[in-house]
Amino acid sequence: MTGFIISEREGGIVTLTLNRPEKRNAISTRGECDEVVDAVEALRRDDTVRCIILTGAGTSFCAGGDLKGMRDRTGITQGDTAAEMRESYRRGIQRIPLALYELDIPTIAAMNGPAIGAGLDLACMCDIRIASEKAIFAESFVKVGIVPGDGGAFLLPRVVGMSKALEMSLTGEAINAAEALACGLVSRVVAPDDLLPTARALAEKIAANPPQAVRLTKRLLREGQHLRLSTLLEMSAAFQALAHDTRDHREAVAAMLEKRAPSFEGR
Repeated sequence: MTGFIISEREGGIVTLTLNRPEKRNAISTRGECDEVVDAVEALRRDDTVRCIILTGAGTSFCAGGDLKGMRDRTGITQGDTAAEMRESYRRGIQRIPLALYELDIPTIAAMNGPAIGAGLDLACMCDIRIASEKAIFAESFVKVGIVPGDGGAFLLPRVVGMSKALEMSLTGEAINAAEALACGLVSRVVAPDDLLPTARALAEKIAANPPQAVRLTKRLLREGQHLRLSTLLEMSAAFQALAHDTRDHREAVAAMLEKRAPSFEGR
């Protein structure tokens, strides 16, 4: 481990912090990719985790890739041939979207500063995005003569729509927090000091609900982006049957009828 990821837990909420502030939290090495994936996989196996917050140390969320590494073909972009470079992406940074986007635990990106290139795509792998007023965002791969290699071509259009995604991807220009809010890239913009408290308060609201219902709901919304309505309805019926069979469902109904606060066990 290189210490790229700091994991902190309060109750059922886990905060993962990218911890390379001197490099603006750029993802520079295969080991850093492994740390992100390993942290996510460890949380996936923990049924007691209710929500995850992802943020960055210092003044940046994530500056994307390491330009010096690109120049020297080291780190996540190592390889002397195109075939070697392809494998470097597949075995390195591309493992992050496969792990994070498919996670059933709800995730919140708390963007404290610039989210550039792979950093923007990392935020788009999360379910909900909250931004500091100081944050800026750019799908800037074209500016350095490359393409989104980490899933951005899949993720960004699903967040902001195809027209805005093409505008951002083909110009590489940055947008500010107000523009990000207007195009739906983020759902809230708050003062810098309010960012983590706001993310935490939102995570607590999510965590207060029955965890199995929350995870099943997230999975339905994810799958609904790709399925026909008839197929999604079949999946919804199956998931609903599972939800109706939980203790937490029965507790939620009983608590409403008895006008009291529910107590969920995750069962």
